[in-house]
Amino acid sequence: MSETVETRRRRLLFRAEHRGFKEADLVIGGFARRNLPDMNVAALDEFEALIETQDQELYAWIVGREPVPDEFRGAIFDALAASAVAVSKP
Repeated sequence: MSETVETRRRRLLFRAEHRGFKEADLVIGGFARRNLPDMNVAALDEFEALIETQDQELYAWIVGREPVPDEFRGAIFDALAASAVAVSKP
């Protein structure tokens, strides 16, 4: 049986909110909660590829400590990084 889009969204949300350290849980999980409902299959694919990376590596890309590899650059990463900046500003 194939996974439905809604089941996939729930699975990705769980993974996004349970990254392994609190900062990533808040940034990535918060982004997922706000944006997953509106993502199409291509966007879900891009988001899933991002959250399959190591926690520390992904977080370093998001906050700008490390350069983002070309294969992870795209609209979803840009939105995720922008949301992290918006969260960190008072």
